[in-house]
Amino acid sequence: MREKVEAALDQIRPQLQADGGNVELVDVNNGTVKVRLTGACGGCPMAAMTLKGGVERVIKEQVPEVVEVIAL
Repeated sequence: MREKVEAALDQIRPQLQADGGNVELVDVNNGTVKVRLTGACGGCPMAAMTLKGGVERVIKEQVPEVVEVIAL
């Protein structure tokens, strides 16, 4: 499952990098994905929206086994 999540993140990264940010995969365990928003995304006030509306949505579309995505 980790490889599928990484592939999904690779689809999201160009948009995040265009705004000076990025996302890194920390852990995948029992359907829970833990990520870290870095760069400009790390301190952005819109980070929660980016996580839920972008990162989580794409991961769940690509990897239906994922139950939730948590930012560390």
